[in-house]
Amino acid sequence: MPRMALHPLAEQFGSIAEVYERGRPEYAPAVVGALAAELGLAPGARVLDLAAGTGKLSRALLAAGFDVIAVEPQASLRDLLAGKVGADRALAGVAEQIPLADGAVDAATVADAFHWFDQAAALADIRRVLRPGGGLALLSTVPDWSGASWAHELGTLIMNARPAHPHFDGPSWREAIRAAGGWSEPREIRVTTNQTAGPARIVDYVASMSWVAALRDEQRTAMLERVAALVETGDSPSELPLHIVIGLAQLA
Repeated sequence: MPRMALHPLAEQFGSIAEVYERGRPEYAPAVVGALAAELGLAPGARVLDLAAGTGKLSRALLAAGFDVIAVEPQASLRDLLAGKVGADRALAGVAEQIPLADGAVDAATVADAFHWFDQAAALADIRRVLRPGGGLALLSTVPDWSGASWAHELGTLIMNARPAHPHFDGPSWREAIRAAGGWSEPREIRVTTNQTAGPARIVDYVASMSWVAALRDEQRTAMLERVAALVETGDSPSELPLHIVIGLAQLA
């Protein structure tokens, strides 16, 4: 099969793999515990992590005792992923053409990436690789900077820099699930944990945003210098809340 084209903004992650690894938060055990309980996953269940990136969620799933297969299309991200979870678990591929046999997994997860997919095609192929009764968990990360003095100014800076983006401007994941048919009524839970919030990590988090990576070099440098100035001179706690919103559905 021909390789599916990636969204132009999604392609930017391939150029910032190390920044992505440094800046993006880890998934706490409570997050994996919640999605596993919601989907009824038994210890050792086989879980497919799609668009796995550098393996942030894949690692948390492995640590919880699941048999993880991670699929990532971009080589630079996949190299880091393989180094974290093992080359045998890190496969090249896309959500629309998953390199697994029919009925191969008990569940599929997607962390901060479902909006990049051709959602109808991806949901059809996810259905194909799931076993009867298998489940899907779509995770979205929402950092909560409200306890920091720079929160409003940084949020405004980011919003003003953001172009049209499918996560914010496209149809909701619920609409995609309902339109696909063959799934349970989608539902949503939220898990709140904390993350370390040092200035360098905040800057790397902003730098890991696709539209920031897509800026011309001089624009990106100027923006990140502004971000660094804000967080380095402002007041912020050592940890800030991190909300993980988990969308859930199971094969009907």
